[in-house]
Formats: sequence, structure tokens, C-alpha cells
Amino acid sequence: MAEIGQEKRGTTPLKEIEPNVLVSELAKHDTTPWYRKPNLRYLYFVLFPTCIGVEMTSGFDSSMMNGLQAVDSWNLFYNHPRSTLLGVMSAMYSAGAIVALPLIPFVSDGLGRRRAILFGSIIMVIGAVLQTAAQNFAMFVVARFILGLGIPFAIVAASSLLGELGHPKERAILGSLFNSCYFIGSIVAAGVTFGTFKMKSNWGWRTPSILQIAPSALQIIFLPLIPESPRWLISKGRGDEAFSVLAKYHAEGDRESELVKAEFIQIERTLELERETAKVGWRDLFKTAGMRRRVLIGSFLGLATQWSGNGLISYFMAPILETIGIHDNYRKNEINLIYSCWGFINATILALTVSRFNRRTAYLACTGSLLLVYTGLTVASARYQISEPKNQAASRTVLAPCYNLAYNALTYTFLVELFPYHSRSKGIAVFQWFSRMAGFFNQFVNPIGLANAQWKFYTSYIAFLAFEVVFVFFLFPETSGRSLEELAFLFEGKEQKEQLKRVEQEIHHHEDQSDEKTSIDPPVKTVNNA
Repeated sequence: MAEIGQEKRGTTPLKEIEPNVLVSELAKHDTTPWYRKPNLRYLYFVLFPTCIGVEMTSGFDSSMMNGLQAVDSWNLFYNHPRSTLLGVMSAMYSAGAIVALPLIPFVSDGLGRRRAILFGSIIMVIGAVLQTAAQNFAMFVVARFILGLGIPFAIVAASSLLGELGHPKERAILGSLFNSCYFIGSIVAAGVTFGTFKMKSNWGWRTPSILQIAPSALQIIFLPLIPESPRWLISKGRGDEAFSVLAKYHAEGDRESELVKAEFIQIERTLELERETAKVGWRDLFKTAGMRRRVLIGSFLGLATQWSGNGLISYFMAPILETIGIHDNYRKNEINLIYSCWGFINATILALTVSRFNRRTAYLACTGSLLLVYTGLTVASARYQISEPKNQAASRTVLAPCYNLAYNALTYTFLVELFPYHSRSKGIAVFQWFSRMAGFFNQFVNPIGLANAQWKFYTSYIAFLAFEVVFVFFLFPETSGRSLEELAFLFEGKEQKEQLKRVEQEIHHHEDQSDEKTSIDPPVKTVNNA
């Protein structure tokens, strides 16, 4: 095990720093920006196509389905699907994800984060090929089901890997950028359908379908270039590899870095205590009050990220625009593209800024503003329907964005912080399950509700948004400003005290040894969870 010595640059000795903020405090001492660190710069570069870019697939899918509804060749080929048929075509993507979710933790925790991303990406490539080659309604629906099977494997593993590989200073921003990449896929799909909607041949809709392969292809190509999660390596008894990964990317190869040594000790001791105090089966997610609260929050986030009104605009903008008097396909695709570009701009700005603030405050601001916006949306749509002449100015307010403030910018960052390592994959899978179930319900019910109730259908979202504000206020914890290990026992007071005791003992032990030794031994004592 590497000795823990005093910081070389005159900073506070490790044993004088409180163990509960050890890593986060040391990270603050590092004032060199990431772009001036060659190894960390390289890591973030390759994390973009392999992990951060995973959400491009989801963005591409929703925007493509939006755009295809205004592509004449697609409407003709599938006989103008609306209401129930359109709901089935959209919802099968979520149905595939629902079926896959129980298997995800076994792949992500058993085979590793990288292999789980690769597994999901290969499945999505197969689904996109079948979707492009679809000869009838049934084949298109099956292809979308297969696409849905692959996406959660990649999302759960990639969001976990971002949090577990990123430097403590940039971890929250990486997690926030993960969701903002949704809009990159959305922009590309909106642009492609905007360019192909006038094509008379079936390539007007087959071209967007084949391009859905692109994000998954990027993941497959670049995955060999990124390291595995150091936490997964330690859990499998491969501590020397984990220490090397931490040293290379968090300290530019300096194996004597105080930050790296502290990270390693914190991860090792926390995983050791997690194994002693909790099993990792599905039932164990509900055995303690702390885990039940985590599952409740994760489940709520799954519902809220789909039932906050965003599902309407993401998949059914074309029929929404028809309710406010926009019937021209050119105009529909133009608005779809503009909305995607605007979403990317504000989502990226928020990802780079909101993650620096308190999570709970950001979620309260997000839910409160969404409630106000959808109340305005309902009033605006109602005014358009009942006014003579039609109130076009009021109809434009339905495009006002608010969702990205927290649900886009913070959700995966918050989930990675909320769940400890041994339940992280399962926790994010629970979130995904509720998100996909809510998405399936939305994609099936929304077109029916829009067709039958029009603007009155929006009132159901207002009711749920009011509930969201109350839920966040009373049940959301604050997680900002601490490392993942410092958050591992957020709701478990007894285990948290034991964790701090073990970390402190380890630090003092190696601080004392550093007075007698000058050599650095590689870390070998690790948690073996194989």
C-alpha cells in the first residue's frame, strides 16, 4: 500500500483534514485546469464519443420520430399512423428498455462498465439496421423494440463510468454534459428529416433511420481507448490497476500524489464496508430505510423526467403544432430543428454552470418554473382554440423551455452521487425502469389524449408538476461538494461513522510509516468482490 505522506506544496497534512471531506478538500488544492493536463485532457476527449455521447442516441430517436411524422414518404408507407398506431411505434423503444433493465446490473457490475457499453451499442446497431430495412409496420415496431433493448445497457454503464473516472473537480460537469448530448442527436435527426421530408422515395425516412447507427458506432470504435472504472477494478481485486488509472489521469502519472492516495484509501475502505454492511441483490435495495429512500427518489426521478411535459414535445411536436394552427410540414420540421438547437444551447450552458450549485435548490427552481410554464402552455393553447381570430402570439408560448434546468443538467450526476458503488447500477436501472415505463405510457397515451382532449390534456401535467415541487422540497437531500465515497453512507449514520473511522486509521497509519520509509510500495490490498 502506498504511504500517505505530507503534501509537498505546503498544504495541510492528510491526517489534519477531516476524513469526511478528505478527497473533496484535496481536489480544491489542485488549481491547474483540466485542459493543461495532457492525460486528463486525453481522457475527457475519448469520454465524449464513448460515454458522454451515449445520450445522442436517445436524442436522435425522439427527434427522428418527431420529424418522421412530417415526412410524406413515411406517412404514405405506414398509412398515416396516428393515435394508437403512432403510440405503439413510439412506445416500443421504451418497451425494449423495460425488458432489458433487470439484466443491466449483472452485465455492468459483472463484466465491467466498458463491456456493458459495448454490449448495448452492438444491440442498437442491429436495431437501427432492421429499422432502416423495415418492410412493414410489424418490422418497424420490432426494430424499435431492439433499439430499446440496447440503450439502457449503455446509459447505465456510461453514466456510472463518467462519475467513477472523472476528476473530483469535474465529475459533476461530466455527468451534466451527459444529458446535454441528447440535443446533439436531436439536432442531427431534426436536420436530416428537415432535409429529406420532401423526398418522394422511401429514402426520405430510411436515411434518418440508418444514421441512427452513428452514435453507437462511435462508442464501439473508441471504447478500447478508455480505462475501466477504478472502483470496479478494486471491487474485483485489481487494486494495482486501479491505482495506476487514478495516478495517470488524476495526477498526470504522479504515484506520490496525495489526492490519488486519498482517493484510493477512500474507495478501498468504503467498498470494504459496503460489502460488510449490505448485500447487493435486488431485494436488498429495500431492506434499510436509507436504501428505500434512495429507491423512492430514483423512482420519482424516472417518472418526473418523463411526466414533466417534455415527453409531449420530444415525440409529438407535430400534432401539438397542429393544435395551434401549424399544418405545413416544412414549418413543422423547421420548428423541430430550431427547438433542438435552442435546447442544446441552453442545456450545455446549464450543464457547465448549474452543477456548481446546490442540487436541491436547482431541482426546486426547475420544478417550480416548469409548473409555471405548463400552466401558461395550457392557457395559451386554450386561448388559441377559443379566440377569434386565432391568437398566434399565444400559441408560440408553448415552445418555452424550462426542463433543462435540473432534469437534464443534473439527473445522472445526482443519481451517481445518491447511490453507493455496490447499488449504483441497480439504482440507475430503477430510475431507467420508471423512466421507460413512464415513457411507454406517454408515447402510447399522449397521441390519444392530444387527439381527443387537445389543450385540456395538458392539465394532467400541471397536477403532476405541482406534486413534483412538494416531493423535491421534502425528500431530496443535498449532495453537492463531496466525493462519491463521502456520499456513500448519506442516510446511514452508523456506517458513516465506521467509514470515517477506518479512513482516518488508514491515514494515520501511513502518515506514521512515512516518517520511517522513503519508498513507495504499490497498493495491493483491495476489496475482492469476484
